[in-house]
Amino acid sequence: MPKKPITFVLNGAERAAFADPGQNLLDFLRRGVGDLTPKYGCGQGGCGACTVLLDGEPVLACLTLAEAVEGRRVDTVAGLGGPAPHPLQEAFMAHFAAQCGYCTPGMLMSAKALLDRNPRPTREEVIEAISGNLCRCTGYEPIIAAILSAAASGARP
Repeated sequence: MPKKPITFVLNGAERAAFADPGQNLLDFLRRGVGDLTPKYGCGQGGCGACTVLLDGEPVLACLTLAEAVEGRRVDTVAGLGGPAPHPLQEAFMAHFAAQCGYCTPGMLMSAKALLDRNPRPTREEVIEAISGNLCRCTGYEPIIAAILSAAASGARP
């Protein structure tokens, strides 16, 4: 089958690339577009390492078809911040919320989605928001503290 042209907005910039039929968004972003920040974890939607935002909502890129982003906005951790780190990234550094760092891009995107819709979440809401993101290193406490700290500082993406 022929490749399908996909036009979408990636981290604020209009992009166009070709996707294979049935290609998932994770592979499309990493191989087709060159954004290596979403990580391949399990490939089955169980770990959250590949979490990106699709029109502001967190989705698992390994389970989302590339064709689904046609005409839509995709945000990855590569689009956070600018010349300076994003407040969430600053908070993750300040609270030592990234140890091996593999889960960090997915965690940051889940946290960003939460703070976009709820700038002052409770601890329970933070826990719920990152419940689809697995971390084997931190025990989650530094991540939760970082997200709550970013919220308390008024961090709005």
